[in-house]
Amino acid sequence: MPFEFIKQEIKDVILVKPKVFGDNRGFFMESYKKSEFISNGIDAEFVQDNHSKSSAHVLRGLHYQAKPYSQAKLVRCTKGRIYDVAVDLRKNSPTFKKYVKVELSEENKQMLFIPEGFAHGFVALSYEVEILYKTTGEYNPLADRGVLWNDKDINIDWEIDFEPILSDKDKIQPRLNEINLGEL
Repeated sequence: MPFEFIKQEIKDVILVKPKVFGDNRGFFMESYKKSEFISNGIDAEFVQDNHSKSSAHVLRGLHYQAKPYSQAKLVRCTKGRIYDVAVDLRKNSPTFKKYVKVELSEENKQMLFIPEGFAHGFVALSYEVEILYKTTGEYNPLADRGVLWNDKDINIDWEIDFEPILSDKDKIQPRLNEINLGEL
């Protein structure tokens, strides 16, 4: 099997470890194989790929899209290191307001599957980072939503000792108690 699928503390969030074949020439790995993903509980049809580049100390998030444009994501870091965070915003979920945080890096080549109903964000831990992620829905600017990255109701431990660099949009995202959870 070219992947190891590791269920996280929150149901349906899955860490994916690809099998990497390396030698003196470099490496080869499969980054996605539909049949393997389906047989391990990820039955998602990806319709868009995104590529993001960030500098040191940049924090992006927490972002999600409202229905009917909700997105599941498969995230991987291809350059540098990030803490990748998925926050459960499903109001009837037993893990509502809980989060999963994993380190993704070009070295570990791991990926995080984040289902619909979650907000997503990451912080750059190296000088420069690039992430690639697949989504199950196309981006729709009218459905673009977010939650404040340091909302005390979620209380994410970002494990950073610096003031993150935020977009103007991310500086003014609403708190969890101000969003319409019915949109998820």
